[in-house]
Amino acid sequence: MSFHFLMDERMSSDAFTRVEPKTHDLGDGFMVRRALPHARARSVGPFVFFDHMGPVDFKPGKGLDVRPHPHIGLATVTWLFDGCIEHRDSLGSDQEIRPGEVNWMTAGRGIVHSERSPDWMRAEGGRMHGIQTWVALPKPDAETAPAFHHYGSDQFPTLDLPGARVRLMAGSGWDARSPVKVFAPTFFAEAQLDEGAELPLPAEHEEHGVYVVEGELMFGAERLQAFEMGVHRGPSAPTLRAVRPTLAVLVGGAPLDGPRFVWWNFVASDRARIEQAGRDWQEGRFDTVPGDDEEFIPLPEK
Repeated sequence: MSFHFLMDERMSSDAFTRVEPKTHDLGDGFMVRRALPHARARSVGPFVFFDHMGPVDFKPGKGLDVRPHPHIGLATVTWLFDGCIEHRDSLGSDQEIRPGEVNWMTAGRGIVHSERSPDWMRAEGGRMHGIQTWVALPKPDAETAPAFHHYGSDQFPTLDLPGARVRLMAGSGWDARSPVKVFAPTFFAEAQLDEGAELPLPAEHEEHGVYVVEGELMFGAERLQAFEMGVHRGPSAPTLRAVRPTLAVLVGGAPLDGPRFVWWNFVASDRARIEQAGRDWQEGRFDTVPGDDEEFIPLPEK
């Protein structure tokens, strides 16, 4: 197996790293930009995976089809700007997610899920655009029972600041707290900034990541364009200032509580645990997904 090894990457105070995501073409014009993990930034706070998917305009009959696959040692978080995804998992969850809502799935010791365009959207076609992330669970919680929670758009704190609107989807920041259960100090937010607006980042967190979805902003003295991520590690993150109207996603929190191995859809602090999960998937020991159990993603070749 070829592992990503996520070290504890704490740098000196006021250290900045620029991340240019790797782009993958999934077909039908569906582009995915992967910002994390990256050679320059393996993680930001507990976030070990960050994908920007789309935007893509699916034609009628086309859509998203992520077949059932397993996870361990992490929580998956989905946030949409446009479109709809139907989530199903081995706990029996069947939940559509739309813009402004959060699906938070805790894999813990093991879960299987699929993500597809719902039938009504596939028939009509339409735009898909969003962010998908993984949060590594702290070592004491890595084998917790799997769980799934859906949160409606009216459940998140929304802050109206001068020239900026911030929605806090998970964790804490700006004297607010999300209802989403997190396992370590975390923040995950969407920020819309008018031209010239300034936004401080949450001072209680040690690591901050800023991903520009649309627009352009200054992260202290560093300019970030659309599809770039800036990462700051240290207690005094610089203030954001929008060069023009900007949509950004903000992530971070406390550093990981030790190194992690990442392979395929598995995250663990022990390489042997990932190898065991691979065998369990290959030999059919994970639970299946009710309503979506006729196909699956096979284990990649070692």
